[in-house]
This record gives sequence, structure tokens and C-alpha cells, in this order.
Amino acid sequence: MSLSIAADSIAPAKLQKPQLPNPFDLSDSQILEKVYLTHLHDEDQCDVDVLSDIVYSVVRKMITTPRGEHYVHQTTMCILQYLKSYSWEAKALVTLAAFALEYGNLLYLSDIATPDNQLANSLKQLNQVQIRKDPATNLVVLVREVLDRIQDWARWSALGYDIQEVPSLSNALNEIPVVVYWTLASLVAATANLVGVSDYRLTGFMERLSLADSRLKQHLISSKEQIDYVEEYLQRRKAFSNPKDVVEFLKLLIQDNKSKVQIYDGSTKTKTDIEVFKQKYVLLFISSLDKIEDEISLLNSIYDRLQENPTEIIKNYKKEDFKILWLPIVALWDEKQRYKFNVLKDNIKWYAVELFSELPGTELIKEKFNYLGKPIIPVLTPLGDILNEDAMDLIFQWGIDAFPFRKSDGIELTIKWKWFWDAARKANLGIQANGDRYIFIYGGGDKNWIQQFTVAVENTKRHATILSTDTIIDHYQLGKDDSKIVSRFWIEIERKRLQKHKDPLDCEVQKIVKTLLCLKQDQKGWAILTKGFNVRVLGHSEPMLQTLAEFDSWKEKILQKEGFDVAFDEYYKIKLDEIYARQQCAFVKNNANVLVTITCPNPTCARVMEVTSVNYQCCHRDASDNAKI
Repeated sequence: MSLSIAADSIAPAKLQKPQLPNPFDLSDSQILEKVYLTHLHDEDQCDVDVLSDIVYSVVRKMITTPRGEHYVHQTTMCILQYLKSYSWEAKALVTLAAFALEYGNLLYLSDIATPDNQLANSLKQLNQVQIRKDPATNLVVLVREVLDRIQDWARWSALGYDIQEVPSLSNALNEIPVVVYWTLASLVAATANLVGVSDYRLTGFMERLSLADSRLKQHLISSKEQIDYVEEYLQRRKAFSNPKDVVEFLKLLIQDNKSKVQIYDGSTKTKTDIEVFKQKYVLLFISSLDKIEDEISLLNSIYDRLQENPTEIIKNYKKEDFKILWLPIVALWDEKQRYKFNVLKDNIKWYAVELFSELPGTELIKEKFNYLGKPIIPVLTPLGDILNEDAMDLIFQWGIDAFPFRKSDGIELTIKWKWFWDAARKANLGIQANGDRYIFIYGGGDKNWIQQFTVAVENTKRHATILSTDTIIDHYQLGKDDSKIVSRFWIEIERKRLQKHKDPLDCEVQKIVKTLLCLKQDQKGWAILTKGFNVRVLGHSEPMLQTLAEFDSWKEKILQKEGFDVAFDEYYKIKLDEIYARQQCAFVKNNANVLVTITCPNPTCARVMEVTSVNYQCCHRDASDNAKI
């Protein structure tokens, strides 16, 4: 028997006459405010018995609703209040179940063929089937679809996604109460039609429900996209922690499951496959498209230096095993960005990812390499391990000397020249070496040469080419303001020569010390070019001066090499060979007549030392056949 028959014995709830609102006069924001007040934490669990009682109670509320849309609103709010402890999907599901009892009973009795079936005819009459109306299949279908979407939202919300990663789930929550309200209101109105107490036009309810549902649907579509992105990211991150090799590592960053990314080869201006990096070390240049001309110029120079004698092995690494790959990070690839990329791409000699959409592994790049927009150069091994998280500063300061670009290589180079800067500090030179600033340190006994060299440095630092490349050049004349500094500086250099050798690095330092002492004996003068803490050139007077004086002859090389220092050193060696075919420099080893006298490095003594032997060796050239006397 239908619950509508039993409902006659149930006293209807006392109706509140005072101005019940018509739901169609309420905006969705007003409905959201009213409905959300009925909702508590949805922690209650429904077992079978409790659920049965709830459904029957909801049915009794629904079948006693008087005629009038404002009473539909009242009943809907009563149901929501009654179900306040249950989740949003449970509210809709319970109400649908209550409606289904009445609707199912009607459909069952309507389908029974009853010409000679007195019992069936009696049931039809008792249930007033002849005056009850089908609420329309469209409403039932719509409610079913809406309920599916509410359940999708509930299921995804229960998975605990970060609101920052899936913001659309939070946006969908703003629609859920409204959708649930109109679902319940539609079912209440349909039930009232079923039991014959009203004759509502259900299309009005369906329109409002459809409108709210369409907004919910869009949020859920966005939620699904965001969830798919998060899930793919989690899968990538899991694979990223243990890649098979460097090729798989790169694929996780630049390639999705749908397409195969082409790699642009700047040396041939053609496209190649990502397998070109198999069993290679990769300098991964990660950057935006803005203000990276200096970085591109630097990496072009590094590329050229790697091609010089590519089979050369340095520190157990072969130069030809190193490749450079550019990963441009662009949020939105519009026509302007594409054009900018193509212009920059035409200037590179190495490889670049050519993908005009956001890289699938952008979040991994930000997380793994702490990429915040500033260009970085992680170095990868053939196995996909990280050799250096960021070699950018290392390469800018030391250039190819930093090969194979590990952090330890930078530390070794710093130690190699630390003694020199310690000596400068102890001698109170007052030189501030930092970043990529170039400094000429120079001195000597020829005042004319000193003046010419000073003018040459000033002219060079103000040259249009230097200014256009943002190159900063300073100069420091040893002893200009305090002549005592000269002796203090050379004493510190000599002190280093007397120290015992402990390891191969000490032996290399001793060669540098001897070269400096050789420069000291140049009758006109000497000059040292530094870049940051990297001492780049130890030079004799005339070739150093002519290199600066003839700057226009080699200025274009600055843009082709790692920087001013590399171009300078290259031209200096040319002038050195032109001016000096062979020059002998004195190094004291313990014998008689020498060209220079050297004082005792002990500060408490400082007397001229006796000489017991002399060894002459050309120290300004690196050739193996240097003359010895």
C-alpha cells in the first residue's frame, strides 16, 4: 500500500502562514544562504534501519505539502533541516528514494492490466491512480544526471586534493547547495502532483535546476582537467625519482603521452630526436624568453670550446660527451612569444625543445630545480642523475675552465686562486673582486707605460661595444697611492713560493707564482686581468698594452666568446708571439750572478738574500720546448 494512504492518519506539520517565500522569487545566492544554514558536518553514517526511517519521514513531509510554490519551499527547507547532519549527496539521494516510493507505486499500478482483477482495481481506486499524474520522464532523467554529478563532486572531494591544485572543486561547492535545493524542490513538487494535492508546472522547477546544474557541470569539467593534471604530475614525479637514463628523464620534463616532441638542432638548423642525448651529459638551460641574450652568447662560446679537440679528456670526462639543451618556460605561447622564440632560436648553436605549449613537466622543473624564473643550468649525467643543480654562476665566472661543471670544480678553481686574493688582502690592495666584474691590476717601473696603459683601459671601458654588452671594467695601479704596497704585495707572492708542496694543486699554484715573479722583472711593467675571483691573464707590458690599443681589431670576438676575458686572452697571445720570440726570466734557485735581488720573506729580517745558483727559464709561454739556461 502506498504511503499516501497512511499519510491520512498523520497530522500535518503546523503551517506557518506568515509570508512563506515563493522559491521562484529567490535568487540562487539567497537560496545558497538559506540552504547552507541547514547543513552541519556530514559525519553521520546511514545504516539500513536508520535510512528506512529517514526515507519514510521525508515521504510524510512530501505528501502532505499543500498547494502553492511557497509551501514547496517550506517543505524543502524542512527536509533539509531534518537531514542537516548528512552529506549533500545523501540529502538528494534520500529525497529521491522517498519520491521513488510514490513514483514506483504509481508506475506499478498503472501498468497492471485489470479487466477481471478486482484486487488490482481496488488498489488503483484506493491509490487514486486515475487522478494522479506522471511527473514527466524528463524530470526523472534530469534528477538522475544531477545526482551523478553531485556524487562525482563528493567522490573527488573525499580524495583530499589540495585546493590550490584543484580550485574548481571549491568553486563547485558554491553550486552544490543550490543544486541540492532545486533537486529537492523539484521532487517535492512532483510528489505533490503524484498524490493529487497540486498541479504544478514542473518545467519551472526543471529550468532552475538545469541552470544551477549547468554551472556545476562546468566546474566539474574543470575539476576533472585539474585532477588529471595532478594525477599525471604525481605519476611523473614518481618516475622522476628513479629514471632509467637521461633520455627518460628528459621525456618526463618535455613529453606527454599523446605526442612526440621534436628537438631543434641549432648547429644544423634541423630537427632531431630526443635520443640524441642518449649516454650523454646534458647542460639543461632552463629559462624564459626575456633578457637571455648574454646567456645564449655564453653557451654558444661553451659549445665552441667543447668542439675544440672534442675527444680531449679532462678530469676523466670527454668533452664530446656533453650536450646543451634549452627548455624555454613560457606560460602562454601567443604569436608574440613564438616570434621571440624563433628569433632567439636562430642564434643558438646547441639544442632546444620546440613545443609551443606549456611543458608537461613544468611543475617538476620548479620543484626539482627550484626554478623561479631566473635562468638556471642543471647538469645531468647519462643515467639521469643530477651532477650539478645549477651551474649558471659557475660557468659565468669560470667559463670552460669549470669543465665538467660540477660544484667541486668551482670549489677547486676558487681554492686555486684563493692564495692570490689572500695575498692582495694582506698587502692592503683594497680590491673588491666580485661577480663578473673585470679588473686590470698593473704596475711597473716605466711611468710612461703606466700612463699609456691607464689611458688604454679607460678608452676600452668606455667603448660602445663594452657599454652595449653591459661589461664592467675597473683598473687598479699597484702602489699609486702608497708605494709601500708594492713591496708588501711581492713579499706575499714570494712567501707563497717558499711554501712546501702538498698536492698537485699546490704544484699548479707554484707555476702561477713563478709566472708572476717573471712578470715582475719586465722592465716596463706588467698587468693582470681578473674576472671576479678568476685570474684570467698574467701579462707582460707591451703585448698587454697593444691588446688594449688594438681593441677595434678584436671587439667582435666579445660576442662570440664567453666574454671579454676570453676574447682578450686570445688576442693577447697573438701579440705576445709577435713581440717576444723568446724571453728569459730569472728564478732564484741558489747560485751567483742574477738580474734581480730578492729580500728575505721573513718580515723580521727583510735583508737581501745571498744567491748560490741561478736557473733561467722562459715562463711566459706554455710550449713544451721552452728554453732553459
